Amino acid sequence: MLRHGFTSFVFWFLFIHSCLGFAADASADQMLPAGPYVFGYTNQLSVVAGEELAFHCSSSAKKLEMTVKRYGAKDTVVLSNKIFEASEYSIPDRASSHGCDWPIATTLTISPEWQSGVYLATLATVFDDVPSDVSEKKNASTQCLFVVRSSEPGAGSKILLQLATNTYNAYTNWGGHSLYAYHDRDGIQGHRVSFDRPLASQFEKWELPFVQWAEKNGYVIEYAVNSDLEFRPELLKHYRLVLSIGHDEYWSSAMRDHLEAFIGQGGNVAFLSGNTCCWQVRSEDDGHALTCWKQWYNVDPVFRTEQEHLLSTLWSHHLVKRPENELTGVGFLWGGYHRSHGQFMDGPASFEVHRPEHWLFEGTQLGVGDRFGGADSIVGYECDGCEIEWREGKPFATGRDGTPKNFVILGTCPAQWAAGDSHWYDRFPKDRVGAAVFGIYERGGTVVTTGTTDWSHGLRGGDRNVSRITSNLLDRLSK
Repeated sequence: MLRHGFTSFVFWFLFIHSCLGFAADASADQMLPAGPYVFGYTNQLSVVAGEELAFHCSSSAKKLEMTVKRYGAKDTVVLSNKIFEASEYSIPDRASSHGCDWPIATTLTISPEWQSGVYLATLATVFDDVPSDVSEKKNASTQCLFVVRSSEPGAGSKILLQLATNTYNAYTNWGGHSLYAYHDRDGIQGHRVSFDRPLASQFEKWELPFVQWAEKNGYVIEYAVNSDLEFRPELLKHYRLVLSIGHDEYWSSAMRDHLEAFIGQGGNVAFLSGNTCCWQVRSEDDGHALTCWKQWYNVDPVFRTEQEHLLSTLWSHHLVKRPENELTGVGFLWGGYHRSHGQFMDGPASFEVHRPEHWLFEGTQLGVGDRFGGADSIVGYECDGCEIEWREGKPFATGRDGTPKNFVILGTCPAQWAAGDSHWYDRFPKDRVGAAVFGIYERGGTVVTTGTTDWSHGLRGGDRNVSRITSNLLDRLSK
């Protein structure tokens, strides 16, 4: 989520110059790898049957082989041995922020037989001139993740899982830059990232355990990506339940507007995620890039303008005036880290139960004060919470932080921001101890939040209580 800010004038000076494009080598291409390589990306993040997906590639080999699989309870290979020609192209200096602009190497028409799901295309080098008796051919490969949406939304399932593709992009430093300084080639935080470059997916860490568990337990899910909430909001009316899983950190105003309208009209949402909707982003280039100035909000071009509510900084920032709590019920300002960033490193990584009589706990046999999920550390990494007051031994949301006043707190676990992360935010108390908060509220539709990125790890580990709670919410809210 956050990293320690720059601590010297030198870093600030370099950052500003980088943002304004004053670097001396701004037009220089980046070095290509010395050995065999292949890089690739797709022109779209999600497609439907009959549409053509284009692959843009650069490779040291003249031929590439494509294999495509669908993730599920068992991975299924849907295409193999597709051979196509490739060429070598330079990596532009601004590839991270403005894309590679490589030509199309090949296209793939999505078959009507491919059900909605998450697909992975592997592109591997093919060297015809390597002798067959050479054991080490030094092949290289790259992978491109994409989603196949349902061509008839809602026909096969009333549950829609939208992948956190904005977050994947934000953390990808391919080409040199991400929205973070800690792994930047120059040690400078970027403020714009392009989808038109090879992306590093976080899918297997967070969403995949849920997908595998769901399909093994007979649940049919349909799929989309973050940008579909922004550019294809008409999809939502076909579903009863929309899911956010894992690390769904970067949201545009349009994404949020459309999902809040869905809830207001009776749609249900489950945020089995943490650090959710933390940063506001703005889509650019028709969804091919994201802008987020984060802690450098005063350099954002909309700062001190009529569009200041669209500042690409924390949704909870006092200038944005739209804390994520209003959507999810919880937020990062009242949560923080657990077993991460030096915070609560020996913590329980589990939820303490406060209201076991709630329907979400049905069939678990959990009681007041019991804990669940610790064996799989379901409370971990980044957590969201709310301002809490205790009455007669039970926690209640105050509502002063934007959390709906009818929000019911079902479980908690302590969490805290890392030292230094909040120093740039002038209204953040430096000594606050927050909590990951598991809870629920209603506003037209029902919203459930787990307040932790790692809920799905309990599904992967086979935790009986995590599985039963997840089944309870899917069974009730998808009807």
